[in-house]
Amino acid sequence: ALFVTGELGASLAGRHLEFEPRLAEARWLAQHFSIHAMLDLSDGLASDLRHILKASRVGAELLATSIPVSRAARAGSRAESTGRTPLLAALTDGEDFELLFTISSRDAVPLLDAWKKRFPDLRLSCIGKITAGEGVTIRDKQGVRPFTARGYEHFS
Repeated sequence: ALFVTGELGASLAGRHLEFEPRLAEARWLAQHFSIHAMLDLSDGLASDLRHILKASRVGAELLATSIPVSRAARAGSRAESTGRTPLLAALTDGEDFELLFTISSRDAVPLLDAWKKRFPDLRLSCIGKITAGEGVTIRDKQGVRPFTARGYEHFS
């Protein structure tokens, strides 16, 4: 199971200037659950997820309706004339500094229950799953399709 803390897509609204590192949450996760992989989202979910996938030689399927899109991303997309959706902002904007991690699917429900008790004010979302093969797909009401957009790429 693939999880993310907080909400995504607010860096262009200035959230990256005043963020709270998720150190306590990362420590707690590592102490209480068997985390398979974890990193913070600095280059956008679409790019940072690929770092985990490449290192593990696996793919991922994201659930579009489960991506925690921030209010700022929703407002920003209405203000933009580019037609970029709030979902695309949440997937590609960088500097969210939220945690992205994988955990066994059998631990997903116990994790969600324990998280609500330990961190009641911080959202935790299951946004998809790890899959065999390579690449990222996204599932929405039209079905499952390849997702090729990326966030910030340092050496492109």
